[in-house]
Amino acid sequence: MSDHKHAHDHGHGHDDHGHGHGHHDDHDHGSLGSYATGFILSVILTAIPFWLVMGKVFASSSTAAFVLLALGAVQIVVHMIYFLHMNSKSEGGWNMLALLFTVMMVVIAMSGSIWVMYHLNHNMMPGMTEATHAM
Repeated sequence: MSDHKHAHDHGHGHDDHGHGHGHHDDHDHGSLGSYATGFILSVILTAIPFWLVMGKVFASSSTAAFVLLALGAVQIVVHMIYFLHMNSKSEGGWNMLALLFTVMMVVIAMSGSIWVMYHLNHNMMPGMTEATHAM
């Protein structure tokens, strides 16, 4: 009789056949309302930068660039929340931890690259700025 029981058990020790292996259905997959909200916010956050650039709202291009970067960052957050459904509770917090690690690595890589390029330009070609202005 015990051989018959082991034939059906397949050595798993339980009889659920793959159910309940880390699959949680308690997180939000979004609704039509949340997708519509995300879409409307995305359209607004796309239209504003077009208006700022085409209307030449800012006299300084560096000010316009910072405002556009800020609006782009806000739009990334909107996409992550409304379309990718990322929050601090999804996947037990691992999604947020992976996002923070990715943001940290991108900031380090970009700021390091800008720092290296600035110092290469400043230290390797010190006479170039005066030579070009003299012409």
